[in-house]
Amino acid sequence: MARILVTGGTGYIGSHTVVELMQQGYDVTIVDNLSNSSVDVLDGISAIVGRRPEFANIDCNDYVSMEAVFKQYPDIVGVIHFAASKAVGESVEKPLMYYRNNLGSLITLLEVMRRYHVYNIVFSSSCTVYGQPDKDHLPVDETAPIQKALSPYGNTKQINEDIIYDEAHADSSLHATILRYFNPIGAHPSALIGELPNGVPNNLLPFVTQTAAGLRAELKVFGDDYNTPDGSCIRDYIYVVDLAKAHVKAVERMLAGTPTEQVEVFNLGTGRGLSVLEIVRDFVEATGVNVPYQIVGRREGDIEKVWANPKKANEVLGWKADTPVKDVLVSAWNWEKHLRNIQ
Repeated sequence: MARILVTGGTGYIGSHTVVELMQQGYDVTIVDNLSNSSVDVLDGISAIVGRRPEFANIDCNDYVSMEAVFKQYPDIVGVIHFAASKAVGESVEKPLMYYRNNLGSLITLLEVMRRYHVYNIVFSSSCTVYGQPDKDHLPVDETAPIQKALSPYGNTKQINEDIIYDEAHADSSLHATILRYFNPIGAHPSALIGELPNGVPNNLLPFVTQTAAGLRAELKVFGDDYNTPDGSCIRDYIYVVDLAKAHVKAVERMLAGTPTEQVEVFNLGTGRGLSVLEIVRDFVEATGVNVPYQIVGRREGDIEKVWANPKKANEVLGWKADTPVKDVLVSAWNWEKHLRNIQ
């Protein structure tokens, strides 16, 4: 079976995608420097799939080490590139780290791919490239204008997309699929892999589950004065397993040679926006566990409201995110309980 290289494959979305790839029969090599993940994730993947992916502890900015991977695995036919720093708030505080890591890793990867004649890449992008869409572009489809990024993280995604387009223009052999995620949440139904942030979580749901587990005194809700029904930010929350399956669809489409454009772009979301406070309420209803929270000031870089129009992904990729949100929230709580040995 074909081999796929997955950068950042021990991370949250990467690990779930590795599971889906392997369950579809692909061989997988993971490259990850473990800066925001744990090597123990490999045990979870192995327990779910019944076999272990190949793994190399490598920074994607390291050309020599990346080249060694392509030499070792000459059967690589495609790459899924997840490896990036991804916290909006942190990127505002440490912009240079984000530009160095997120831009350098993609540039290095594309250089090595070209040298070793690997011409298929799926790129992990983000709805942050749309900024705050105006009301005429909500829900957001792929024709919505790219707006000035509200954070260095969002800007790195925009620049990386430009890099891919420019490289595709320079090399007609390259085919790329850009997947613009909305907000991934939840964990594998086995509770053997899930989101495991280092330190204080930057994403909503790990903060919710850690608060529910008693690790944190209360959840901080950043602002209740936005122009939304309950004043808190609205996002399109997508189940990480559904999201992972979209990557398999994208790989299959490229390997089958069916893309209609050299670079294809898909928005991945549910098509429904939920507020921060709705997620908290749904979590309490789904699990029966209380989550104390406090309203605090707005967080720099946050977008007020955004959700997807996933019609293109539904029709062209043949993919849909339709897992009920309460099932997703239960999966996240089961993962938290597994981590903390909570009965």
